[in-house]
Amino acid sequence: MTFKQFFTSSIGKKFSMGLTGLFLISFLVIHCTINSMIFFNDNGTMFNEWAHFMSHNYIVRVLELGLFAGLIAHIIQGLLLWKQNNNARPVKYAVNAAATNSKWYSRSMGLLGTLLLFFLILHVSKFFVETKVALYAEGGENDASHNLYEEMRIYFTENLWAVIAYIAGVISLFWHLLHGFPSAFQTLGINHKRYTPIIKFAGTAFSIIVCLLFALMPLAFYLEWIS
Repeated sequence: MTFKQFFTSSIGKKFSMGLTGLFLISFLVIHCTINSMIFFNDNGTMFNEWAHFMSHNYIVRVLELGLFAGLIAHIIQGLLLWKQNNNARPVKYAVNAAATNSKWYSRSMGLLGTLLLFFLILHVSKFFVETKVALYAEGGENDASHNLYEEMRIYFTENLWAVIAYIAGVISLFWHLLHGFPSAFQTLGINHKRYTPIIKFAGTAFSIIVCLLFALMPLAFYLEWIS
């Protein structure tokens, strides 16, 4: 089997999904850690320092390209798998059998992934793009005065719809991770009766902690728990 044949096969698509999924999970750890710095309640000093470092470090900026490549690959392979599974599945049988053999969120990864995509578009367009504009506009002169923490505070304090949209996106992320975390390890061949329960427990704990911290961020700004 050639490289192309492998990655266009069902097994290859799942392998690619697992690999890119674990890469994106590692990004979530970094992103969540930096976001959590808003809870130091120091007017965003520590958060802005780390945000500034992440936007200026050349290694991080190169990794960003890998992140977007991994994200695009994850989305494309996910859509291809969803389409492939739907085309290969007899409708009546699938509805009955799926309900007894799997969790609802494992059967809804396509829907959850689509909701996450809309959430990512909102998030990237509002914060990532504006940060990059401040970094590169007029030779970077605007970057020195760019206060991402204050921008987030104003945005979430004044826009209840944005808070609701973010929390809805995080809920979708929770269910997506709850299935995707252990599935990624299983797809990559890390599946053993001794280790699988540990991986599932770690996946559940990771999904709860990360998504709770992400959801608390806009909520804390809106309710003025932090300033």
